[in-house]
Amino acid sequence: MSQSLTNFADLLRGAERSAVHLEMRDAYGVENEVAGFAAWRAGHRLDPGDRASWWRPWLDLVQEVTSSGVVMRRARIISEPVSDYIRFEHSGTFTNIAAGEQIRWLPRRQASGLALPGNDFWLFDGRLVQFNIFDGEGRWVHTDQTDEPATVRLCAEAFEAVWERALPHETYTV
Repeated sequence: MSQSLTNFADLLRGAERSAVHLEMRDAYGVENEVAGFAAWRAGHRLDPGDRASWWRPWLDLVQEVTSSGVVMRRARIISEPVSDYIRFEHSGTFTNIAAGEQIRWLPRRQASGLALPGNDFWLFDGRLVQFNIFDGEGRWVHTDQTDEPATVRLCAEAFEAVWERALPHETYTV
């Protein structure tokens, strides 16, 4: 992403209890994933035994934060049949789990009755929301942050509703 990892890393490191992430797009065109997606489409797969080849510095940060006791959960709302990009994400999710993140998948048709915010977001300790704003091609544009109570509550409730319905990574197949 063009977004400074340092600023986001500081937010994540500042979490004391939890960091949850809701993703709702079927494809992302973020700068630091384009090459990995292209390699995946050409047949490259991550080697579970070669941790050094996994996405750095992100996974190091996840491991640092989860090792300090922060619970990191990510839920992905996805269309079915899934896009190639979601297949790519699914194939590499074992790295996030190995670093300490919990991940679940929710088919979009099962999210129809849920009140969801309009953008992907991170919620830190149930008090600060960071929305990730993408353009129509899935490229990251900017972030918006708020600690406004009604918005925080909407995001917390939306995440928990998705999490409750979603399938753990280990049981969701693409």
